[in-house]
Amino acid sequence: MRTNRRGFLGGVSAALLLPAARAAWAEKKYDEGASDSEIKIGHFCPYSGPASSYGVIGQAHQAYWKMVNEQGGINGRKIDFITYDDGYSPPKSVEVTRKLVEEDRVLCLFNTLGTPTNTAIHKYMNQKKVPQLYVATGASKWGDPKHFPWTMGYQPDYRTEAVIYAKHILANVKDPKIGVLMQNDDYGKDYWAGFQAGLGKEADKVVKHVTYETTDPTVDSQIIELHGSGANVFFNISIPKFAAQAIRKAAALGWKPIQYLNNVSASVGSTMQPAGFDNCQGIITAAYLKDPTDKQWDGDAEMKTWRDFMTKQMAGANQSDGSYVYAFSVATLMHETLRRCGDELTRANVMKQAAGFHKYRVPLLLPGITVSTSPTDFYPIQAVQLARFEGKTWQLFGNIREEESS
Repeated sequence: MRTNRRGFLGGVSAALLLPAARAAWAEKKYDEGASDSEIKIGHFCPYSGPASSYGVIGQAHQAYWKMVNEQGGINGRKIDFITYDDGYSPPKSVEVTRKLVEEDRVLCLFNTLGTPTNTAIHKYMNQKKVPQLYVATGASKWGDPKHFPWTMGYQPDYRTEAVIYAKHILANVKDPKIGVLMQNDDYGKDYWAGFQAGLGKEADKVVKHVTYETTDPTVDSQIIELHGSGANVFFNISIPKFAAQAIRKAAALGWKPIQYLNNVSASVGSTMQPAGFDNCQGIITAAYLKDPTDKQWDGDAEMKTWRDFMTKQMAGANQSDGSYVYAFSVATLMHETLRRCGDELTRANVMKQAAGFHKYRVPLLLPGITVSTSPTDFYPIQAVQLARFEGKTWQLFGNIREEESS
């Protein structure tokens, strides 16, 4: 009887404890910027200044999160998306970041744009232990979880992309004489380092390397220098405003090298159209997203979803601008990251979920390209496909290419 009584009492105790244990297990956990009703996300991008063509990314994010809220939010919580104009100026980026973190008290930063601007807040975000997530720059430094565990990139890193260009040049251009135009900051230097690494012992094939500042009015003088160098290959490492200028000036000079254009300026709407389609024929870039001007995607379900979003949420926007495709794709990844957090909306869990994707299909990525991350791999996308500009759009060619990031 004593044994049975003890067992009976033990059963009663366990039964009494179950609701409490269940409540503790299901307890909601929040850091600053999250509650039962909302999630605060911080963002900045250049709505003004030399890189203002990227401002459409911020506009698309505003429209995306508005759509999400109209559909009920994420796990019942509305998104409070707070975005500021930093003008592509690092000091301003620091100012608005401090406001987002210390005054607005956001849960995380999302898709803040620019290599020099994100570099300016890199250490601060990690000291504060606030996620700096899916930054809108491909600098290789964003994939360093050992030293910067609160920062993660999104797009293929610049070094990987540049290595692919270098190898393609060496394999396809007889006796290349390469001219390089480079924005003189961390963004340009990252591409340049990757390009040199890809050339390897053939680095002397670069016959002229010139730079520009974002405060320069034009890059005309730099293109004149490159033309005069006798280069028959042109690697254009510049943001849309200057990329379009460079393409136009090369055509005006009658200079006809084989041109390679970094992916960040490959938008038909913001670079190729302003440069003049006739001047863009044959230019090569590396793509990882479906281009909205490429007719092969006209019947594609993901592209249809994007066009429906654009038509409903951003009526009148230029749908030939690939920046809108980029914004939609990265926003869907952020959406899924927060969804996976469930009721544990802590900054640590946001980073844990971001580092837990395995061959995840993000809408609008090219077929065969997926997102994979881990606690030791903060490079979500590491594959591209080369494309050549023909007519008024990009034509993909070759196979998906992958290079391990350094």
